[in-house]
Amino acid sequence: MRVLVVDGANVVGSVPDGWWRDRAGAAARLHAGLLDRRARGDLPFDEVVLVLEGKACAGVSTGTGDGVTTVHAPGEGDDEIVAQAIARAEADDEVSVATADRGLIARLPAGVTTTSPRLVRGGRTG
Repeated sequence: MRVLVVDGANVVGSVPDGWWRDRAGAAARLHAGLLDRRARGDLPFDEVVLVLEGKACAGVSTGTGDGVTTVHAPGEGDDEIVAQAIARAEADDEVSVATADRGLIARLPAGVTTTSPRLVRGGRTG
């Protein structure tokens, strides 16, 4: 299965649209955009895992719907993203992480690929 793990904070922060004034609202918009792109068939993944942290968690409930699973990080978002990537890779899924965070990228296990936040927000995906 092809799985995309989305670094919600990094993807939201990639566009200077005032997200810092309403982190929950920005997370809700990102989630809605992911659902829309899945419905249109614009994301070439079988499942999308959106990882949220801090105040952004108030914008989207945890759970799965229409191929998008939302996870609230109990601590640092990067720790949860790494845990999700490891778990999916160990299940033999083909995992890609949407982030531009170099520190996070360095922590990902071998075989996990990355994609840019711009691509997740509506650009081409390959």
